[in-house]
Amino acid sequence: MKIIAVANQKGGVGKTTTSVSLAATLAEMDYKILLIDTDPQASATSAVGIEETAGQSLYPVLLGQKMLLQVVRDTPIAGLEIIPSERDLAGIEVETREDEHDLMRIRSLLVPLRQSSTYDFVFLDCPPSLGVLMTYSLVAADSVIIPLQCEYLSLEGLSKILGYLERIRQAANIPLPIEGVLMTMFDTRTKLSQVVINDVRSHLGDTMFNTIVPRTVRLAEAPSFGQPITLYDPKSTGAQAYRQLALELLTRNKLKPRKGQNIDTRPTSAG
Repeated sequence: MKIIAVANQKGGVGKTTTSVSLAATLAEMDYKILLIDTDPQASATSAVGIEETAGQSLYPVLLGQKMLLQVVRDTPIAGLEIIPSERDLAGIEVETREDEHDLMRIRSLLVPLRQSSTYDFVFLDCPPSLGVLMTYSLVAADSVIIPLQCEYLSLEGLSKILGYLERIRQAANIPLPIEGVLMTMFDTRTKLSQVVINDVRSHLGDTMFNTIVPRTVRLAEAPSFGQPITLYDPKSTGAQAYRQLALELLTRNKLKPRKGQNIDTRPTSAG
């Protein structure tokens, strides 16, 4: 089992879309997936068609009131389960202490999952802020995916999240490698998007995924219908991009789809 945090302290970069779409696509490829929504906005929860329910989320688990497996819920996507979020989860910022024990809070909760063969991948959808919940999630993770919007302001945000990851590594004494930086919201109509991609690739090299996620109306619409893009519009360019990303992720982990998917994982025209 591999635990991957999807994180960026900047909102609106496609973080939740990436968490949900990648989780759903891997489930489509016959992998068993658990999605954990650690964002009090509960966007990932609603994006897979699950209603926010008080007390049936990660929140009571972090408070020690429930066991992790008591709040796991099925989703409409076969092979994908979720631990939902709720607005009260925001209270965890003031209800927990910032000491070494609390730093490992989510990591400790995931120990039973690591010892079982229930899931192949666990995705942690992090909140868009450098707070307690993102810290817990990053400490719990084996690696991190950083979605990055194709604009110059995102480059400034990248340096901040990279610095934050280094502080987490030192504080928790964990390796926490970057699984990959994912360029999102690529706009074919602007030269800026291509310039930003080239800039990031020149600095990060192979750390950047070859897959480039386009800016599309269908990707933006899908969450409001409570569906990942692979269900909402499976033939769309957005769905194709996330299937390509899933294959690229599997390749990086020396794995293959368990159901037939023949998608080219070479760089797109944007790369």
